[in-house]
Amino acid sequence: MDRVWRTSAKFLIVDDQEYNISLLNRILRRTGFENLRSTTDPGELMNLFEQERPDMILLDLHMPGIDGFTLLKQLGTRIVRGEFLPIVVLTADVTAEAKAEALHLGAHDFVTKPLDKLEVVLRIDNLLKTRYYHLQLQEQNHLLEERIGERTAELEHAKHEILELLGRTSEYRDDETGQHTQRVGRMAYELAKELGLPEEESRLIRQATPLHDIGKIGIPDSILLKPGRFTPEEMEQMKKHTVIGASILEGSVFAVLQLAGTIAETHHEKWNGMGYPKGLQREEIPLAGRIVALADFYDALTNERPYKRAWTREEALAEIEVQRGQHFDPDVVDAFMRIMGREEEAG
Repeated sequence: MDRVWRTSAKFLIVDDQEYNISLLNRILRRTGFENLRSTTDPGELMNLFEQERPDMILLDLHMPGIDGFTLLKQLGTRIVRGEFLPIVVLTADVTAEAKAEALHLGAHDFVTKPLDKLEVVLRIDNLLKTRYYHLQLQEQNHLLEERIGERTAELEHAKHEILELLGRTSEYRDDETGQHTQRVGRMAYELAKELGLPEEESRLIRQATPLHDIGKIGIPDSILLKPGRFTPEEMEQMKKHTVIGASILEGSVFAVLQLAGTIAETHHEKWNGMGYPKGLQREEIPLAGRIVALADFYDALTNERPYKRAWTREEALAEIEVQRGQHFDPDVVDAFMRIMGREEEAG
């Protein structure tokens, strides 16, 4: 045991007999202990305990007024759960009943009266070593938890960065800034919150959304970058980016990538069942897919692409109203319009 810690260990002694306290003080000081507090009034124990936060308590069992059993009960409500604070009972009562009750109430060891110096020193020394090692273990566990927390934060940051990079990759050929995926992600998050989804679920949608068009990496440039309208054959080829994206993300054990796969596959489904790739309708379409469908639609309309001009905000909002109950879930449209209304009032 570290010598500095041993000599600085704090003791609290409670005994109604001044002679016993004096004897214990002499024994402990000659052994090298210096931080000793004591009282002959058992009623002072709780206040002294809070003031000193001792490393060991030496407690007489039979005292007038408040006995040691009552004090053990009181201490049990003050000692932090999981903390090892040794309590040594000082007693001439060596009956099995007294020992059993004291141990049940939280005592760790006994020193019989009249006090024997060797017995006192050995029992105290062993218990102090146990407390010292317990505190060391707690400190090591705390440091380990901090390191695990730091490592977890690093991994979480790396995961978010990888998701952003993947999302940017999927957009790079027709949106070199890669901002479309981030804008859609932010809007999807706001919509999820507006619809009353929990913060954790809303954040998951925010993280997964940038991968909604990752399947575009499987679409030829001749189609993806074509100005103007697609031919029916080209449109069918373009639609495949949903199943390609779902296939790329399939089989992941991570919730965010599982959700990203769902969004990639369903963000072009329509409320009326006329979307693709499966023609799902109404609540058959996962909520995340319904949310991203609108967020993606609005951002695509209001930003220029190789095949179209940018629509005005007013034009886009009018079109979304037209598509209420057709392309889009009416509840999602309502949430979107509330967000747009607040933004207009604020700006």
